[in-house]
Amino acid sequence: MPYIEFNCLPTIIGSMPHTDAAKACALVSRYLKDIPAWPQLPKRSFLENMYAQYSEGFPGITIEGDRIYVKHTADLPQALEALYAAYLENDVDKFPISAEYAAGLHRFLTETNLNPKLVKGQVTGPLTWGLTVTDENRRAILHDEVLGDAVPKLLKLKAGWMEKQLSQVSSKTITFLDEPYMSAYGSSASAGAFASPEKVVALLEEVLGGIKGLKGIHCCGNTDWSVLLKTSMDILSFDAYHFAISLSLYTDGIKKFLDRGGTVAWGIVPDSSEALMGETVASLQDRLEEAMAPFTRKGVPFKQLITQGLLTPSCGLATLTEDSAELALALLADLSAKIRRKYG
Repeated sequence: MPYIEFNCLPTIIGSMPHTDAAKACALVSRYLKDIPAWPQLPKRSFLENMYAQYSEGFPGITIEGDRIYVKHTADLPQALEALYAAYLENDVDKFPISAEYAAGLHRFLTETNLNPKLVKGQVTGPLTWGLTVTDENRRAILHDEVLGDAVPKLLKLKAGWMEKQLSQVSSKTITFLDEPYMSAYGSSASAGAFASPEKVVALLEEVLGGIKGLKGIHCCGNTDWSVLLKTSMDILSFDAYHFAISLSLYTDGIKKFLDRGGTVAWGIVPDSSEALMGETVASLQDRLEEAMAPFTRKGVPFKQLITQGLLTPSCGLATLTEDSAELALALLADLSAKIRRKYG
């Protein structure tokens, strides 16, 4: 595929600390004019955390207080049949994300001051969702042969529905699968969770296959990046503030990824208030260029890294205060502008 010249435009991972969707959307539209993303608001409601948010309609799904799990009820086979029918027909309208579960998304879709180059959305990836949501016996549903098979099918429909809504804002869309659980990949604790790299790729591909526009995968920790590089993703998003070295161990794979038109989203703005207070645009620029240096030393042109690069916070911003979240967005936007002035 031909590469897209993002030239280090800024966008966000998704979550914001606000409980007021209008305030969160106002910040997004102010600082992220070119690639705004709808804000996830987990502090507003338990239904907006990354596990509950995409759970509507999953067979047997039960939410009790701050617990989400799947209950094996008598009508489970019937509900699974309905999910599979929608999946086979790609009927995304059967599995929407309601305003109760995503106030930020529904507010974002009503904003009238957006004129973006692209628009971004996000869903929780099948590994993270399927290994976190359990059945009534607290067993991860990805380990259940029947329920595990249904996980990527639900998320494919959710991603397709969300992308369809966002295409009203811009015909060019980006959809990320958020996979924090990939940071546990290869650890002894997760040995039973990941049968093989092929299984991981197959799960991800099933969801990615439902995305028509650009598709990305975000992992906010250290992982075996070679597994994700085997997928059809267009954008690899990682925490470059804390884990730049981890990606530099896969220079050859990243070079091939870029040469086939891929984009790296550099999560260079920290997601903690303490770290933010110690950073400036200049210090973050130094840190970004240091993160890119191992690739240029191995023959990846610096201009290619800039041209085929996006800038983001290191992860979601929900753990910050509202003021710190605005500071993060301001630093991100100013850093992007400085990089584009200098190298664009």
